[in-house]
Amino acid sequence: MPKLKLKTGSRPPWVGLAAAVWVDISAGNGYNFPLYSSALKSVLGLSQQQVTILGVANDTSIGLLPGIACNKFPPWAVLLVGVFACFLGYGVIWLAVSQTINGLPYWLLWIALMVASNSNAWFGTAVLVTNMRNFPLSRGTVAGILKGYVGISAAVYSVLYSSLLEQSASKLLLFLTLGLPVICLAMMYFIRPCTPSGEDSSVHIHFVFIQAASVFLAIYLLTLTVIYETVSLSDAVSYVLLAIVFIFLLSALGIPVKMTLFRANAETLTPLAGSTEHLAQGEGDSTQADSLLSPSSSASNLGSFFESEYASDVDTLLALGEGAVKKKRRPRRGEDFKFHEAFIKFDFWLLWVVYFLGVGSGVTVLNNLAQIGVAFGVDNTTILLSLFSFCNFVGRLGSGALSEHFVRTRTIPRTFWMTCTLIVMVLAFVLYGLALNGTLYVSTALLGVCYGFHYSLMVPTVSELFGLKHFGIIYNFMQIGNPVGALLFSGLLAGYVYDAEAAKQGSSTCLGPECFRLTFLVLAGICGLGTILSIFLTIRIRPVYQMLYSSGSFCFPQASDH
Repeated sequence: MPKLKLKTGSRPPWVGLAAAVWVDISAGNGYNFPLYSSALKSVLGLSQQQVTILGVANDTSIGLLPGIACNKFPPWAVLLVGVFACFLGYGVIWLAVSQTINGLPYWLLWIALMVASNSNAWFGTAVLVTNMRNFPLSRGTVAGILKGYVGISAAVYSVLYSSLLEQSASKLLLFLTLGLPVICLAMMYFIRPCTPSGEDSSVHIHFVFIQAASVFLAIYLLTLTVIYETVSLSDAVSYVLLAIVFIFLLSALGIPVKMTLFRANAETLTPLAGSTEHLAQGEGDSTQADSLLSPSSSASNLGSFFESEYASDVDTLLALGEGAVKKKRRPRRGEDFKFHEAFIKFDFWLLWVVYFLGVGSGVTVLNNLAQIGVAFGVDNTTILLSLFSFCNFVGRLGSGALSEHFVRTRTIPRTFWMTCTLIVMVLAFVLYGLALNGTLYVSTALLGVCYGFHYSLMVPTVSELFGLKHFGIIYNFMQIGNPVGALLFSGLLAGYVYDAEAAKQGSSTCLGPECFRLTFLVLAGICGLGTILSIFLTIRIRPVYQMLYSSGSFCFPQASDH
């Protein structure tokens, strides 16, 4: 494929980041499953295990194809595939729940839900890969912001569900079928590869502004959910409160607007060293990118971000003595890996297992949160879901800021924080299992924060260990841990235990802590195993982080023995 044109200037990356906020909200559509799972169960007469298996389909978001596509096609093409998947998948589920078509087979619903959930992979991969490449020196921060908005999307949908959609599962599914594709079609033009931005004091301020706006949005959404559940509001008031949500979602657009109004300040930003292109005279014009890096640094630095994955390899030029000779070698940790090169690395699989154990445990609770609430005596689980969503957001956003600070100041690997979250998850699952009074919301909050931390930390870790050039496919392979964990821990373990306890009670609905106690104790043990493996991984990759962040800021890897 021909090289992609890079949008030049200091503003386009921030416009793309602002547009990515809306796409990431759309990419969180999988979090809606608890809102309509009860309707699926009642309308279609399904057992809890059948509903749980549908939950597995909801988590079967396999991003290998989007990862490959990101290196071969422009972001808008990747987003377009997600639009079609979202429309077709949720369209079939809506036809079943609304009883527009009766008697749809279970296997068709499972496939439709899997297709719908895979729209998340196309949406999320397009915006994440593009923005990570546009801001290569702020990987943890960018990953935290983008994954944070995906996490908080559940609260956005809960507010929509409680107000505009009148708590109707049918209306919610219709919105997912039609509304989300329209949003992504409107945003796809603005998400484009740009000349990578360097570090500057104003860049830090801009990121802090977006983080602060997202925190205020999260607090506002949680408060709004509680208000909707406790106070009866008129339609006019509900719409005004909902309009404030959309204003918060537009706040990131204030950065490029500010850069336009105060152009002198915007022009002080320094592009990434070695990636500066000849800028067009007219503002906003695109130029053909011949190369992001000078030839002398292309081997040790980022490489051409948008070069086809299947392009011919170029031998690395290594200076030996007074001359230079061609020599081919395998990449070392911190450099750009192709997928097959990363696939055979021990650290690759160790990171995958740690991620699988942590996220698989967390997604089990998320998929069964409505049933967990009912089992513990909570009639309305909307607040419980919003609490998990808020804490999930806090974990995702906080993981980026916290890990970025300590990796720059102490060269502490991001996996150290994975270890910490797994330890807290053990505590949360034990609290769930004990079922003490008042611990349900505490356990849900702890698990939400840890799930968000664990999910978001994997993103920059992959880019730092294996590079950005083929980041899309490597990152999405890591995400396979999500559906595998959902299948094993949620579909098989939790679903089986729940149905067994419900059968003892002579009902299809299980009540009491025994419904999930065995599941929680097993998950506590699984997180304990993940803790041990995470400690081992952190020790192994510490030298890589000492190399990458020895100067207090990210520096591109040079030849090393790692």
